[in-house]
Amino acid sequence: MEAGSISAGVALDHHDDDHGHHHGPPMANRSSRVSHEILGMLLFIISEIMVFGAFFTAYFFIRLVAEGHRWFPFEGYELPVAVAGMNTAILVSSSLTMHWAQSSIKNGNRFGLKAGMVLTSLLGLTFLFIQINEYIHIGFSPQDHAQGTIFYGLTGLHGAHVFVGLTLLVMVTVRAFRGHFSPEHHHGVEVPGIYWHFVDVMWIVVYTAIYIV
Repeated sequence: MEAGSISAGVALDHHDDDHGHHHGPPMANRSSRVSHEILGMLLFIISEIMVFGAFFTAYFFIRLVAEGHRWFPFEGYELPVAVAGMNTAILVSSSLTMHWAQSSIKNGNRFGLKAGMVLTSLLGLTFLFIQINEYIHIGFSPQDHAQGTIFYGLTGLHGAHVFVGLTLLVMVTVRAFRGHFSPEHHHGVEVPGIYWHFVDVMWIVVYTAIYIV
């Protein structure tokens, strides 16, 4: 009888009392202010920054040992700075439309969500198309020289991330048109959005280092 009373008391301690106060340990996954989905994406982004860091290390090494500290132009080769600048503007614009989509679903605006996702996907696709067209007409290949290897390595690595992000965006867009997501449940939009913002910021770094500096 005494054991039963103790068990009942323990069970009571793990539930809310009549005044709404919670006793016992906190509920699982409630102690952190960041959801586990967002935390997982942030940790993944940190690992991706390390990957880019390895490529940038090779890039700066080439810049230091290149004859006359030249990057481009050299041997008649030049980088299409203006085209890359336009592509940068396109990708930055896609980050703005992605933010619009994220803000819209948080406020219950389904039209803003769908329109923002469609625009973001189209801008991302346009960026990839221009990048591939640049590769076709640039006039050198990765095996021609060290500068070409680093150029294709960094821009290609980023292009691969854009492709992955674009795949996620298309999936979110399809779900948005099927009526998924709500102001209470929008992690499916927010998490891919964080990845897309990372891709945009990383391109600004790549563009500045490769085309401008």
